[in-house]
Amino acid sequence: MSKIDNSAFFNIGYGLYLVTSRLEDKDNGMIVNSVMQVTNTPQKLIVAINKDAYSHDIIKQTKIMNVHCLDKSAKFSIFENFGMKSGKNTDKFDKVDFGRTENGLAFVKESVNTLFCLEVESYIDMETHGVFVCSVISAEVFNSNETMTYSYYQKNVKPQPEKKKKGFVCTVCGYIHESDTLPDDFVCPLCLHSAEVFEPIK
Repeated sequence: MSKIDNSAFFNIGYGLYLVTSRLEDKDNGMIVNSVMQVTNTPQKLIVAINKDAYSHDIIKQTKIMNVHCLDKSAKFSIFENFGMKSGKNTDKFDKVDFGRTENGLAFVKESVNTLFCLEVESYIDMETHGVFVCSVISAEVFNSNETMTYSYYQKNVKPQPEKKKKGFVCTVCGYIHESDTLPDDFVCPLCLHSAEVFEPIK
């Protein structure tokens, strides 16, 4: 068994997390899906971040971050703001209500059930990503809402592409008959032409 089916990786469970950082006077934040508790005594988490992300360089330099566990109430706008643009040229906190933790980093309470303040102990280079091994400085639970999973996000939060209409269009007047099939005796209700002038919608 040597073949790798890439769809196999979709069956590994992931959450979705908001990671905040700060360099000098600029706050930044990004969405990640790889956060894991690796030890209990002492309590340590690992966080994997793409090396191309602005946050990666900030955290590698400052060695601190906040990790927010997003809950299922999170709207697509949160992922759009923190996950679909770069903090290098965008102020992601411009229209976000946020506070600060004792480490000076921003924290967001909206649609967040838990907040971890972390200090980086070590770094593992994983080619495309950097893995930060972190000690937990503080942890606070805001509510009992269920944590957002990647699967839930894909099915319930991320906008779905519009389903293409199935049907037939009248080439004379443009009337559209939505159906998988067109009866042979069908007559256009607008121009009264027969089924012969209809073509499938492509």
